[in-house]
Amino acid sequence: MKKQNHGAKKPSRPLSFVAEHKDTLLPFLLEQVKGKSRNNIKNLLSKRLVQVDGKTVTQFDHPLRPGQTVSIAPIRAKAEPSLPFDLLYEDDEIIVIDKPAGLLSIATEKEKNLTAYHMVTDYVKEKNKQNRIFIIHRLDKDTSGVLMFAKTEESKHSFQDNWEQIVKLRRYLAVVEGVPEKPSGTVRSFLLETSTHLVYSSSDGSGKEAITHYQILKSSEEYALLDVKIDTGRKNQIRVHMKDLGHPVAGDKKYGGSGSPMRRLGLHAIELKLIHPVTGQELCFTAKPPKEFKRMFPAQQK
Repeated sequence: MKKQNHGAKKPSRPLSFVAEHKDTLLPFLLEQVKGKSRNNIKNLLSKRLVQVDGKTVTQFDHPLRPGQTVSIAPIRAKAEPSLPFDLLYEDDEIIVIDKPAGLLSIATEKEKNLTAYHMVTDYVKEKNKQNRIFIIHRLDKDTSGVLMFAKTEESKHSFQDNWEQIVKLRRYLAVVEGVPEKPSGTVRSFLLETSTHLVYSSSDGSGKEAITHYQILKSSEEYALLDVKIDTGRKNQIRVHMKDLGHPVAGDKKYGGSGSPMRRLGLHAIELKLIHPVTGQELCFTAKPPKEFKRMFPAQQK
C-alpha cells in the first residue's frame, strides 16, 4: 500500500572544498568530487550549482587561487506529486481518495476542472504523462469520503462487468433529522428520475431497485447518526430513502431537509471493501468521520 507522505526531508548541505594551490575549476573539482565524470562536473556548472567564494561560476576553466572556497549546491530532487486531499491507497490498478464535501466527482456542463477526477488525473500524469484514470463509481458533490478510480482499462472493465462480485461492502455515515422509530431497519424501493434530475421512489414498482440498511449509532433531541449500508448504488439512493423514512439527511434541502446544522450535507462514505480485480486480495478502505459529524454527537452522548 502506498500512502501519501506529507513529511519533508531536511535539505542537504552544500559540499565545500578549499583550494590549496593555483588551479582551474574543472580539474580541481574532478580531483575533489569522487565518483563524478567530466560530463557530470560540467553539468553541475551549467546548472549554476558551483560557487567560488560565494559567487556562482559556470566556466570550467575559471582560475582558482590558494585559500578560495569552492561550494557545490545539492541537486534538489523533484518534488513528489501530491493531492489537495488524503490519498488512501494506490497501486498499479486502482487509486483511492478521501473526497471532501463540496467537490464534484466528475465534470459537469458548468464545471470541468474543479473535480476529483481532474485533480487525480493531474496527479498520476505528474508521475508519467501516459498515465490515466477511469471512473468506477461516484459520490454526490456534497458527500465526502471514500472514492475510487481505476488506473487501467482492464481494471475499469473488471469493475464494470463484475461490480456485485467485486464490491463487498459500501458503508456510510448519515446525520438525519429526527430519530427513526426503529433502531435499525431496511428501506427498499424502485427509483425513477424526473427531467429535472430529482430521484424518487415509484409507487408502481417501476424503475431500478434500491436497498438501504440503517442502524442508529447515536442520537440527540433533533438529529440521529446512522450507520448505513447499501446493497445497490443508485443515484441519490440514501438521500431518497432517508426522505422516505421520514428523516431526511441533514442539510439536504433537495430531499426534504429543513436546515443545515453542519453547513454541509450530512453524508459520508466511510468504508469500501472489495476484492482487488487483479490480485484477488480483499481490501478495505476507510475515511475518517468528518469533524462536523463528531461535533454533532459528543463522545459521551448515546
